[in-house]
Amino acid sequence: MNPADVPGSPAAGVSFGRDRAVWWCVCAAAAFAGLTAAVLAVDGGPIASDAALRRGARENRPAPVVTVLRAVTTTGTGITPYAVALSAGLIAAPALDAVRDRHTAIRFALPALVFAAWLALGQALRFALMTAIARPRPPAEDWLTHASRWSFPSGHTTTSAMTAGLLVLALLVRRPPAYRLWTALTVVWAVAVGVGRVWLGVHWASDVVAGWLLATAWTLMAVVVAARVTAPRPDGAA
Repeated sequence: MNPADVPGSPAAGVSFGRDRAVWWCVCAAAAFAGLTAAVLAVDGGPIASDAALRRGARENRPAPVVTVLRAVTTTGTGITPYAVALSAGLIAAPALDAVRDRHTAIRFALPALVFAAWLALGQALRFALMTAIARPRPPAEDWLTHASRWSFPSGHTTTSAMTAGLLVLALLVRRPPAYRLWTALTVVWAVAVGVGRVWLGVHWASDVVAGWLLATAWTLMAVVVAARVTAPRPDGAA
């Protein structure tokens, strides 16, 4: 009998969690596809409330807020997301009393490398989509920070949200002290990066929403893959 078919068993719980992750992953991916279709339908121009949100951000830019948002958004790219992803992998790794030999060290480091690799694959996917969609950025006269390449989906937003997703997963799996606080701070950081890209004038709001949707789908796909890999095998399986 397949353990996943036994109600109340750990395997059944894993299967249920995987099924829910698949469902929400599909929903996020479908929402991203719908938003992409809307952007392509207007040849990459602003959609829905993009123009209104851009105008509101442009009219409310006190210098202290701009300074903070510039600093926050810089953490959404470069080495910072990979440092966080590596840390998330170390958190998710089984607790070890000591690194006693080479094999133990490899077992300890492997989750960190997997988390970083998953982030890199997500960034590659985002770059491919950005290049294929080729949406222009908002007018350059509104920019208050450096930006390059195409606009959709927002690179800083997608990367920070993917990174936050990995860290939240690690925190929920291991539940270290104050994990709820760290989870909340992680989510606030990712949201702040995305909002900052709109406030600083380098992205449309729909670019940021698309980044959050893509990151959500990618994070949930990680849950599905992890559940599949760690699920107990049926009796007699090799």
